[in-house]
Amino acid sequence: MKFSPHTPPNRRQLLQLGGISVLGLGLPELLRASPGGGGPRRGKPKSCIFIVQYGGCSQIDSFDMKPDAPAEIRGAFKPIATVVPGVRICEHLPRLARLADRYCLVRSMTHGDPNHDGGMHVCMTGHSRPAESTPYYGSVVAKLCPPTRNVPPYVWLQNIAGDVQPRYLTGGFLGAAYAPLRVGTDLDNPSAPGFKVKSFDSPADVPTPRLLDRQKLLARVESNQTACGADAANMGKYREKAVDLLTGPEARVAFDLDRESARMRDRYGRHPLGQNLLLARRLIEAGTRLVSVTAWTGLPPGEAFRNVQTWDMHGTGPGLGSIFGSTAFGLSWALPRVDEAVSALLGDLEDRGLLETTLVVLVGEFGRTPRVSGEGRDHWPACYSALLAGAGVRGGAVYGASDRIAAYVKDNPVSPEDFGATLFHALDVAPETKLGSDGFTRAVSAGKPVLDLFGS
Repeated sequence: MKFSPHTPPNRRQLLQLGGISVLGLGLPELLRASPGGGGPRRGKPKSCIFIVQYGGCSQIDSFDMKPDAPAEIRGAFKPIATVVPGVRICEHLPRLARLADRYCLVRSMTHGDPNHDGGMHVCMTGHSRPAESTPYYGSVVAKLCPPTRNVPPYVWLQNIAGDVQPRYLTGGFLGAAYAPLRVGTDLDNPSAPGFKVKSFDSPADVPTPRLLDRQKLLARVESNQTACGADAANMGKYREKAVDLLTGPEARVAFDLDRESARMRDRYGRHPLGQNLLLARRLIEAGTRLVSVTAWTGLPPGEAFRNVQTWDMHGTGPGLGSIFGSTAFGLSWALPRVDEAVSALLGDLEDRGLLETTLVVLVGEFGRTPRVSGEGRDHWPACYSALLAGAGVRGGAVYGASDRIAAYVKDNPVSPEDFGATLFHALDVAPETKLGSDGFTRAVSAGKPVLDLFGS
């Protein structure tokens, strides 16, 4: 379809072309996000970095060790003391052991879906039986807590393909306006030399002056709202926001890891998880409200790429090795990188005065079986662990407990609903806040926040 710059397209042509596509933009409709009905919030705006241990991290080999259990239960690793008396975690997490007074461990997470796809949908929505269209946390936050600066409200760093449907790329029933801006496919490695986020690059055939000319042209067309209709007028507002992102400096600067010193990049670790968490900190600092990070820890030297499902440690099949080994699907490789990157993130946020307003979550879609099966552990949603820090979360605490072999919850179970309500509470969003366009049909969460996680 062609049109002259002196003859604006008619309404039908405009609708066929679509608002943003006329400009040649590739940004998703997340840019249509607008303030929702969350009501007044306390103090400074809150944000969240949600680190997803895709595949399901073993609770018994990380944050809920059982050294007195039989060998086929306790595994190959030893616990070490933390700075919090009586709290011990895995020997491969020494930095986090020294920071245990900064975070809270929840050892009583539980739900009933043992599949990666369903478990991830549960994990990221806060619903035990989510509908297909239930939005992820980030989409809800994007709607209710839009940023005040010229940055995307919701970003997902690294791919999460494999066994998981692409629900994480949508806004669920909230619509594509609240979908995340995803950065990084399977093989994209932010620690690689020359890595660059290209989401804000204009198409090669649409330089900035032409982009602005197209925007002016469409604005002239849409000035007649009677002819174009309210939808076209609203799209103009969202398109202006997209153009601002593309032509303004804020988003480009936030996504530019080269602005960090070599020392800071080394502190986080020169691997995908480390550099993605550094990028997440930059985004939060710039004003993004929620950043999801797939906790892909990269590949050992010489190992071929399989997928980013790092924590699915069944220990079977060629190249997978043992759950306790140093392959990409082994804890001796993965845990030290989590230790390096997450400890750096917590320390960096604290140094910058951001930890009090930034909730950090580290969790998988489920845990692993207490009993080692062959060289690995299988899926286990009945009992697993999560780490939370910042945004008022009480450091140095352990909430809930598992039984003697970390198979089932013994005390204070935390359901997906309660976990979700706790996340929203930390972000100053009341769980009963309504999401429906009519203001009363859908609540943010059906759970109750675990208030014992907060306070000194």
